[in-house]
Amino acid sequence: MPPAPDLSVPGTDDGGAFGIDAFTLDDRLRLFHFAAAEKRHEYLWLLRAFDRGRANYQVLLHASEAAALIGGLAAENPGAAAVGDVQPLLDALAEWRVLDRSYDGTRAANLAEYRNRHYVYQFTQAGYRAYRAVEDVVGAALEDAQLSRLVFPDILADLAALAEANAAGDAEEVYRKLGRLDSVLNEMAQRAARFYLMLGDLARTNDARPEVFLAHKDALLAHMREFTAELGRYAPLLAQAVEKAAASGVERMVEYAAEADERLFRSPAARLDDWRQRWAGIVHWFAEREHSEAERLQDATVTAIRSVLALLRRVTEARRGGVSRESQLRHLAQWFTSCAGDDDAHALFQAVFGLGAPRHIAVPYADPELIAGRTSWWEAEPVELARTLVQSGRTPSLKGPGRIERNDAERARLRATQVREQAERRGAAVSLARDGAYGRVLDEAETRALFSLLDVALAARVPVTRGVGGGAAASGSAHGVRLTLTPTQPGESFTTVRTVRGDLHLDGLRLEVSG
Repeated sequence: MPPAPDLSVPGTDDGGAFGIDAFTLDDRLRLFHFAAAEKRHEYLWLLRAFDRGRANYQVLLHASEAAALIGGLAAENPGAAAVGDVQPLLDALAEWRVLDRSYDGTRAANLAEYRNRHYVYQFTQAGYRAYRAVEDVVGAALEDAQLSRLVFPDILADLAALAEANAAGDAEEVYRKLGRLDSVLNEMAQRAARFYLMLGDLARTNDARPEVFLAHKDALLAHMREFTAELGRYAPLLAQAVEKAAASGVERMVEYAAEADERLFRSPAARLDDWRQRWAGIVHWFAEREHSEAERLQDATVTAIRSVLALLRRVTEARRGGVSRESQLRHLAQWFTSCAGDDDAHALFQAVFGLGAPRHIAVPYADPELIAGRTSWWEAEPVELARTLVQSGRTPSLKGPGRIERNDAERARLRATQVREQAERRGAAVSLARDGAYGRVLDEAETRALFSLLDVALAARVPVTRGVGGGAAASGSAHGVRLTLTPTQPGESFTTVRTVRGDLHLDGLRLEVSG
């Protein structure tokens, strides 16, 4: 994963601050005051005017120029907030250090104007970051929450180019490829996080607007299925590419990237540590091991598909049966409008919502001497009530929590069975790698291990072809061994693996199991 941003200035011994590092924690939090102020809409449009001027290479703005830019934005956006006098807004933003205020004496045409305050304003470095952060939140849309399945071929190509550049000693190319991989992985992680948050919001709001879910459920399911299929296809290829890049020399790769890094205010040791962490993040994503980020992402996508299907089932059944929260509330509203009088409506209200006689009429104060008995209910402090008394009418008991029944013997038996099965699968895979799959009859455990390895290798959907240099091969690993499917030799049409379940014929393929 990408490392946390370092806001300090390594390599400086005088303790001084530079740029954004001059801002203390309180100063950085004050940067967002404009987003919660009473005139927050006016502040936002004023900062948008400064952003428009910045895009047009007009960095320093006078109050009149800022007002003119706001007028242009208002003409383009009819829903823009009306901004009156901009001078108080500019002074407040300068006080919060969102804007930097400087004196411009060149604008004075006479002595009177020279004596008057004549300021120009521009974004501070931290202020512009705060403004962009607010704009990112304001402009966020659900269309941005999508899984990117088209990045896997680019990641695979970049890993291959990284290994070649590291082997050739091209420091600048190593720097470019590592930086590109880091940014792509960071964006993919952010997209995945937004996507699963969007699914959670959709699941919580399906009762209010089920038609939105029904309208987009086909595209949503197709999107997730295509992503998980592409991820399963490229996961073993990406793991092999990471291993190949690591084999070319990790320390040399990190040194090349740090050498080409042009961040002036980072010491050489800090740059080395930064790029070492970035490479560790890439390995954590795609290396062939348990609980990698690619495996977790695939599991999360499969779980999300099941959740969406369950949600679709609930919505469909509710619409087919005609009973849902919306239909019940509409039916209840029709009952209220059909009541002959207010007394009938009140009776219906009490019967539906259960707001009858109070259950807490006899609850005393914890210390009755603090409140005089002749004090009116309207003036006395309210009595604290237990939740169980208000909700169910039962007085809370002082009993402790219920006893948890633990079946330790059954848990120990299940755990022992699980450990034994894992050991059997690992032992069968090791014997399969040691003795090979041909020329003998595989027992039941070895047969199961072989089938599981074939499932992993064939799930990648990599075609096995002959060609110059050996052609393409499919592979998969499990239980600590690797199975590789290669084309048969010329003149050999198929190979046969004999098992206790029967003979397994592989048309045009030969399998090899290695430790």
